[in-house]
Amino acid sequence: MLIREAAADDWPRIWPFWHRIVAAGETYAWDPATSEEQARALWMAPGKRVYVVEDETGAVVGSAYVTPNYGGPAARVANAGFMVDPDHAGRGIGRALADHVLATAKADGYRAMVFNAVVETNPAVQLWTSLGFTVLGTVPDAYEHPRHGRVGLHIMYRAL
Repeated sequence: MLIREAAADDWPRIWPFWHRIVAAGETYAWDPATSEEQARALWMAPGKRVYVVEDETGAVVGSAYVTPNYGGPAARVANAGFMVDPDHAGRGIGRALADHVLATAKADGYRAMVFNAVVETNPAVQLWTSLGFTVLGTVPDAYEHPRHGRVGLHIMYRAL
């Protein structure tokens, strides 16, 4: 697989799985009815470093972004978002993308990474903890999960 910085013309290849994941309402604290225009503004916003994963056929099967979580004197703490096309789950794409993003964030001068709202039932919690993230706290009953009802949102942290 190839991990590279995204170009503007990658968005049409990100949108189908972005929409599928967010519309499912199970893992992201974004409105499941987010329009394509709104989604592009969220994911591809100026100032974010956006990456894509291409498989052996050249298909975009995952994407991530990195951005400062805070501003000013705290701007060296990163935030990131990750998505892997559900049709390609279980192939190590998420872990490879996470390893890449963590390494490049550190090389870019970030000292830590924070995830502000990780749905506690998200299978990715296991990935993040295996990569050294800790749960700093959980906001109870903060997320209306379509299958599990109200669940918590984790705030996760890792030093870089």
